[in-house]
Amino acid sequence: MKKQTKLVAVLSTAALLAIGASMTSFAATGWAEEDGTWVYYDRNGDKVTDKWAKSGNNWYYLDSNGEMAVDTLIEDGDNYYYVDVNGVMAANQWVAIDNEDAGDDDEPEHYWYYFQANGKALKQGDSDTVSLKTVNGKKYAFDDEGKMLYGWVSSDNAERIDNTDDDAFKDGVYYFGGEDDGAMTTGWLLIDVSYDEATNDDYKYTAPTFNDDDDQTRWFYFKSNGKMVKAADADKTKEKTINGKKYAFDVTGAMVAEWSLDKEKASDNLATTNFADYEKDGKTAKYSQAWRYFNSVEDGSRVSKGWFKVVAPDRDGDDNTFKDYTNLATPTFAVGDSDDETERWYYADGDGNLEVGKIKKIKGKYYGFAPAGNKAGSMLTGLCALRVNSSTGEIEKLWARDMDSDDLDDAMQAQGDFATASGDYFGAQPTDTLYYFGSNEDTDGAMKTGSVSVTLDGDSYQFQFSKTGGAEGKGRGLNGIDDGKYVYKFGQKLKAGSDDKYIVVYADGDTGAANVNVHKIDSAALRAMADIAGKNKDGDSISYVGALGYLDANGKLVSNYYLLNSSGTIVKNKTAAKDGNDWYYYVKDKVVRMYTNNNTLTGDDTGVKNLKDNWDKANAPFVNSSISEVNTNAVPSSSLIDDGI
Repeated sequence: MKKQTKLVAVLSTAALLAIGASMTSFAATGWAEEDGTWVYYDRNGDKVTDKWAKSGNNWYYLDSNGEMAVDTLIEDGDNYYYVDVNGVMAANQWVAIDNEDAGDDDEPEHYWYYFQANGKALKQGDSDTVSLKTVNGKKYAFDDEGKMLYGWVSSDNAERIDNTDDDAFKDGVYYFGGEDDGAMTTGWLLIDVSYDEATNDDYKYTAPTFNDDDDQTRWFYFKSNGKMVKAADADKTKEKTINGKKYAFDVTGAMVAEWSLDKEKASDNLATTNFADYEKDGKTAKYSQAWRYFNSVEDGSRVSKGWFKVVAPDRDGDDNTFKDYTNLATPTFAVGDSDDETERWYYADGDGNLEVGKIKKIKGKYYGFAPAGNKAGSMLTGLCALRVNSSTGEIEKLWARDMDSDDLDDAMQAQGDFATASGDYFGAQPTDTLYYFGSNEDTDGAMKTGSVSVTLDGDSYQFQFSKTGGAEGKGRGLNGIDDGKYVYKFGQKLKAGSDDKYIVVYADGDTGAANVNVHKIDSAALRAMADIAGKNKDGDSISYVGALGYLDANGKLVSNYYLLNSSGTIVKNKTAAKDGNDWYYYVKDKVVRMYTNNNTLTGDDTGVKNLKDNWDKANAPFVNSSISEVNTNAVPSSSLIDDGI
């Protein structure tokens, strides 16, 4: 704003002559020059005091001594006027008048006034609220003495707020610029502030990125009426759409940036002494979802819906910004990411709240988002071990993400990180299984289905993931027999290693069935259970394990135990299939009918003859009491299971 400054308060000879030329001198009435100044006499010949007098088109003021006032502010009744160095009343102009309190705290060198066409200074009036005045198309505010207000101004009075400590913004509602530019601010304003309260617990949720320093540079937004957008209290943020983008503001009006907690949505999910209730009610997930991201400090527009890649909020020993009550001793929400400044992908719903702990369909593809307690809300990538609710698609437990080959081995055996001190373990629930979300988080984080080859630490593994169902079923690693050819456990195709050559697995259903059990059988445990049949023609002692199956109602030998070769194919019929331990499997119609230490089943020994005879008879079972636990379709006991693949 360009304003006219006051003139030097010295009357030159030329100025006096100019005034005299415009004034008519009378002996008893009118203007007269006395002792270098002008006075005015009325018709009675008395000197006029404390009144206005006109000469030509200009008004002049006679002070209490009857002398014409120059370069001064005139208080006349309830109004204020200004006369310049020539004594002329100012009209339709700005004037800067020295401040007699200049030098004191937060006191300017001068104050600006605006004098209207009638000479009266614009001022507040009798209202308790700010009264806006328009000058040359801009809005201004003045106090009750006509001083132009500037800087931060409260809404309930027309007074400038002391900003000595740069904290006037906390009580201000309007901002009228600097002392030489008092136009009302609308729209965005970037300003340095001192924000003591930002460093305490009151603001570590609504604006955590500003929670570590008193001196800050913050954005504010003022509506068309000049009022600042601000929240009602410290627990909330005030949201506003500006030019099609979503923003949020804290209780002081400062724009929220980066991470912020929607405490209203989190509601009563912020504290508990009984996590069991929280887990049951899903409150931790609700709490996590209430965190939102508002882009950079410089930008601030909220990610109202869509993808964004950022670092989790800062956390230290005293201020764990992301809370998670799964671990009451050390409650954190996104452990690790902020410490090592790892950027991860997140997705916000239409309200700006995070997708947390769920499988979600986005633009035709499915993605996984970590639950509370483990980099919550971040997009899952790689091979992941999850416990997913079969009805809702919610991720109830994240056992591991971005798994390597060692993780896979541990998962198959439910050991290490895949077993808890409380007795829970991966596979304990039928909803435990593996998922694969692609290997490159920036280009391919979508869920994979069907037959998928996954490379871990240089080795290739084959998986079968469900193609059907929504978030609650799609992508699940399948358990069971697929097309009568292969067996899968948690989606991984089981096969014998090159050293083993053959392995036995238990599977009590196909990949389309629910709650199917799949286990690799420990061949050493089988051998330990073997009976001695006798000696063959070579004089070798023959030890054997009888048929891994049972007789059905029709007398047919059936079984849920299958022999797999090194390609993973189920062996249908095989005589003397030698494994890596120099033992032999005899298979008919996919049933393992005998496991023995010798492929020569001839001789005079009665026991050996019986083995040969029974092998040749398709329906004859090999049942011996010592191995009864594998001669049924019941889930094998733990002593027989060796799920390490």
